[in-house]
Amino acid sequence: MNKVAILCKQNASLFELGCATEFFALARPEIPNWYQGEVISFEHQKVNTVAGVSMDIRLIRSLDEFDTLVIPSWYPEQTLDKDVIDRVQSFYHKGGRILSFCTGAFFVAECGLLTGREATTHWAYAHTFKTRYPDVNFVEDVLYVYKDNIGCSAGSAAAIDFSLAVIRDDFGHTIANQVARRLVVSPHRDGGQAQFVETPILSHQVLFAKTLDWAKAHLDTQINVDSLAQQAAMSRRSFDRHFRASMGVSAKTWLTQQRLDLAKRLLEENKLNMEQVAIQSGFNNPMTLRHCFRQYLTISPSQYRRQFALKETY
Repeated sequence: MNKVAILCKQNASLFELGCATEFFALARPEIPNWYQGEVISFEHQKVNTVAGVSMDIRLIRSLDEFDTLVIPSWYPEQTLDKDVIDRVQSFYHKGGRILSFCTGAFFVAECGLLTGREATTHWAYAHTFKTRYPDVNFVEDVLYVYKDNIGCSAGSAAAIDFSLAVIRDDFGHTIANQVARRLVVSPHRDGGQAQFVETPILSHQVLFAKTLDWAKAHLDTQINVDSLAQQAAMSRRSFDRHFRASMGVSAKTWLTQQRLDLAKRLLEENKLNMEQVAIQSGFNNPMTLRHCFRQYLTISPSQYRRQFALKETY
């Protein structure tokens, strides 16, 4: 069982704290070995949040009993005591995992764990973060970054996308989709998607909804971006421009991500060989399937199946 410490500060944001407890502390007895989470603090046994809400939480001195530390939010300008930094660094170097939502990235950076790494935070704090931590490779316009047991999500709702990505890594695609369905949210938005769309194009979004539904129903055929443009009754150039503006990613990337999601489900739920998986997910051949897995997921289809196939009966 993965024991999760959720670090709470004074005047905590209830949305990000709620995301952390929903994903990593809420009991899900139908899923074996689910997270066991607890809200903790290094300084206070009682914390105040917005709207006059106060909570009694556990005061701890060590993270040794935990496997994962989640920082839902933090103060962008606050420095940390050396003993707190030492505890968090020791926790990570012993194999602990650290996840931050929104401004929680400031806490991780203040602990010195993001130096030379990619990181992100809410777009409104991007300038402050880059100025304060110039040695961090700040990534703009992404929902989250996650590598080597450290991850950061962007502002507010990106915490949901990041948490589902962590669940996919820990439990597989099927379980992540199950959790997403319970929360009535999209099961997957890629981490590289833009944090927000500058100019929503509502009429095209309605049109795209029909086109995207059609594409998802035909992933096993040789549809491409030209096919999507034709289905949307738009020129290819106009379709490319409006799709990216509306969806935050290119149509080609979106189509590849949908096929990868389908391939992952097939790898988890079926005993198909790689050629069958490639054909049924629209990649046409195992070579293209392996290339896209390596490019987008940094593992091979075989590695993915070994990691998650045994969890298909949850």
